[in-house]
Amino acid sequence: MREIEIVDLPPLKPSEQSLLEMHSLLNIFNVLRGELSLIGLQVANNDALLTRGLATCDRLIGELSDPKASLAGARAMDEHTAAIRLEIEAVLNRHPDARSNPEVVESQANLQSVFSILQVRARELLARAQQRDRWVEFSPATLRDDFESVFAAIARNSHGRFRFIYNAAVQQPGDYYIDFKIESIDGDRLWMPPVFKDVMRDLVANARKYTPPGGHVTFAAHESPEELRLLIEDTGRGIPPDEITTVVQFGRRARNVSDVRTMGGGFGLTKAVFVTKQFGGRFWIASQVGVGTRIRIVLPRPPAAELI
Repeated sequence: MREIEIVDLPPLKPSEQSLLEMHSLLNIFNVLRGELSLIGLQVANNDALLTRGLATCDRLIGELSDPKASLAGARAMDEHTAAIRLEIEAVLNRHPDARSNPEVVESQANLQSVFSILQVRARELLARAQQRDRWVEFSPATLRDDFESVFAAIARNSHGRFRFIYNAAVQQPGDYYIDFKIESIDGDRLWMPPVFKDVMRDLVANARKYTPPGGHVTFAAHESPEELRLLIEDTGRGIPPDEITTVVQFGRRARNVSDVRTMGGGFGLTKAVFVTKQFGGRFWIASQVGVGTRIRIVLPRPPAAELI
């Protein structure tokens, strides 16, 4: 597949930049909203049963285009999740027979995972707001654990439709095989802008989303003294050749994926390019319809004195 370098993005509005910054919350809020609707259907055949929780999700999603309001929402995330838990408990008290329903039990377990991820994302966003342009230290092992927890949550949310495995020898037809590797010159330390963790998650989530079960997703990161390299490759649908340079624009999706259900806003690639350019990096896409897509990013590493 021939690589095409993405060199420019159309200018973004302030509200669009805020949505890019808060993209990781948008995805999880949408998952949370879906799970709340599902529990309502399971308990009382009413997808609007958990009215306060759904209204909270809608309000928080609406505030993501406002940087101050979205950070305030992140600071109050523990309060929001506690209130939603109380509403669920009140509903189950009114419908006690539902507590033993296996589907309700599974949905509650999924929600606990979603709440945990929301709280982590909120903490990450608040910490990042204090050090927007700096590179900070991460542990490769911790990064791997974080990604595997995200994959586990995605699998739970699929309600048994697929699972993720990390050894090709045990892959079954409905499994995603994830080839995951992070290497650094510092061994147990890797340096990158905090927001780049979001970029990694968004790109690997996209690779999975547009690859059918049974496919292969590669995630590889390598830090040298000069640069941080990231490669994400999948065996998915691919991008039509005339759309490779435009699919990165805000809100754009390729025409051959319109049937794929997505929890995001259609700007994961936009965020990846925006962040790459923000830190002086380069961004390439290679893709072929029916074969898959490869995305490659190179960020120049700042002097050691600028690392936190």
